[in-house]
Amino acid sequence: MLNYRITISGLVQGVGFRWSCYQLAREMGITGFVRNLPSGQVYVEAQGKAGPLRSFIDRLASGPTPYAQVTKLTKSAGPCQDYGDAFTIRR
Repeated sequence: MLNYRITISGLVQGVGFRWSCYQLAREMGITGFVRNLPSGQVYVEAQGKAGPLRSFIDRLASGPTPYAQVTKLTKSAGPCQDYGDAFTIRR
């Protein structure tokens, strides 16, 4: 099990990014959460098996919605967390 903390920059707020991220995470068995940051970026904590997690991050980098325009994605490994076997949208 791996855990990543991800910050996504670009046109990522107001375009359905969080909802699309949520749906994608549920389809891929990823746990964690997504939230908007005051800076205009989106922050994601994602946890799962290596293969699905890599695919999830790749999809985020290309924009999970056709309206998003991702210009930068940074990730760092974090400690595994108990997200209650769910992926949520936080405010």
